[in-house]
Amino acid sequence: MSMRHSASPLGLCLAIAGAGLLPGSVASQQTRPLSPRGEVSTQVGGAYDANGQFQGGAWIVVEYGRPILRGRQDMFGSGSTYGDGFLLGAPIWRIGADQSTRFMTETDLMFAGQTLPAGEYSIFADLAEDEWTLVFATWGVKQTFQEENRNALWGSYGYTPARDVLRTTMAVSTLSMSADQLVIAFTDMTQQGGNFSVWWDDQFATVPFTVAR
Repeated sequence: MSMRHSASPLGLCLAIAGAGLLPGSVASQQTRPLSPRGEVSTQVGGAYDANGQFQGGAWIVVEYGRPILRGRQDMFGSGSTYGDGFLLGAPIWRIGADQSTRFMTETDLMFAGQTLPAGEYSIFADLAEDEWTLVFATWGVKQTFQEENRNALWGSYGYTPARDVLRTTMAVSTLSMSADQLVIAFTDMTQQGGNFSVWWDDQFATVPFTVAR
């Protein structure tokens, strides 16, 4: 005699719901960008009042594409070809992936005695094994590679220094551990400044800045 097992109504509902969710979940994974967009922000120049509320601060915000190693090693390489492996013919690094990395500050900042006026910039890094050069420029951002706009770039393709506003060196060190996904961060911050830092693979680059007086 054969025995038949009937599913409970609750179990059947859960199975149907799970089956309905699966295609959407797979689709969302398939459409997720390979280098997801990220944002890092900080607030400087303010102070806490007697009630513990932060007053008078100015925002600094960085938006960037975050590439992932996906098992790749020694991404930067060494010597005269340092960084060439992911520049892919671009003259300078976009410090990220896809669209140009954007740096927005509501207040004037100081980098190595140079003033960066409040505003929005595309930022890049000119890579060398012993130090990086951080570049702030007024290039706009293309949303696609095919976009026609002579005042904007896709990443750093077509970059020239004609629109540079400020250049400053970043100290570079090799860490004993690697960052799988590119990290841009504000480190060792106080109310008056700190460090702008970039970490990917085992390379860590940083430059100090302060609020301009």
